[in-house]
Parts: sequence; C-alpha cells; structure tokens
Amino acid sequence: MAREQQVRSTDRFPVTLPVIFGGAPFVGEGVLTDLSASGCAITCHRTVVAGSYVRLNVLLPDQSPSLAIELGKIRWVRDQVFGVEFIRLPAIARQQLDQTIWIRYLRSLRRTTIA
Repeated sequence: MAREQQVRSTDRFPVTLPVIFGGAPFVGEGVLTDLSASGCAITCHRTVVAGSYVRLNVLLPDQSPSLAIELGKIRWVRDQVFGVEFIRLPAIARQQLDQTIWIRYLRSLRRTTIA
C-alpha cells in the first residue's frame, strides 16, 4: 500500500534552538530543527514514543523567558528525530512563537529576493 503524502497546514522554518522536553516517564534535551505555528521537529539522543504527550521549553535567541509549550503530542519518530504537534500554549508563548516565525519568514523572503 502506498504511503500518503501528508500536507502541512503551516509553513515550517529551519532553526537550531536548544529545547528541554519532558513527559510522564522521561525528561530530555535536544535541538529543535524546524518550527511552525502548529509544531516542530526535535533531534535528540533520547528514545521517545509516538503518541506521548510532552511539555517543551525552547530557548529563543534574544529573549529572556523560554518559549513554554504546555502540551504537545509526539506525532512521529524517525531515528533520532521526532515531530511534535503543539496542543496548548499560554498566550505569552503564542506571542513569542508568532514573533519567532514572523522573523524566520522575513529572513526567508530576503534570501529568495537576493538569490
């Protein structure tokens, strides 16, 4: 059976941001490698399970408080990378996330305009 191509509802932007994550039986550290308004991908050496719920704290550049995702769900796991769908964010976290994505979007426009 052919595997269906998943269509993303929001653009993802490449990033390299430190992240601390935790679920019921585990806590880990990794690197957030792409980011969107609805989720992210994380690279780490810790084993995680698809379907688990996690809390994330992302260390953003030039911002003193970390981006706190209160609730996320691990949607997929491939080797040392896993994808998280954001389920619950406090209002301040939503503002931080939107600002971070906006900055990444503007940078991507500059790169395509220059090229």
